[in-house]
Amino acid sequence: MNRSHPSQPKPLSPGVILVVAFLWVATVASAIGVVATTQVVRRDVNSLETLRREASQLQVQWGQYLLEQSTWAAYGRVENAAVSELNMMAPTPEEMVMISGNHVIEKHSQAEPAAGGQ
Repeated sequence: MNRSHPSQPKPLSPGVILVVAFLWVATVASAIGVVATTQVVRRDVNSLETLRREASQLQVQWGQYLLEQSTWAAYGRVENAAVSELNMMAPTPEEMVMISGNHVIEKHSQAEPAAGGQ
């Protein structure tokens, strides 16, 4: 019968200890890098979402401004303001003068009424 003797652990060589220590440090550094990168990504995603919300609010505000602009520039409103506040009125056919290039063409007999029917 062959008896097995418990073998003594072999001492590790300095090269193996150095490689294991280097791999351990690299693993810890990699883990710290992953944590730092995750934090940066979370911060940037939060900032992106904030900017998207702000862009959405600005888009709504832009639409409201366009609506307000079209309301203030409506033809009927401008015409009413011109008549009531500035005492303006559409010219009569006799008051109209047609200009073509460098020549003034006066058409008294064939002039059409101005837009707005006045």
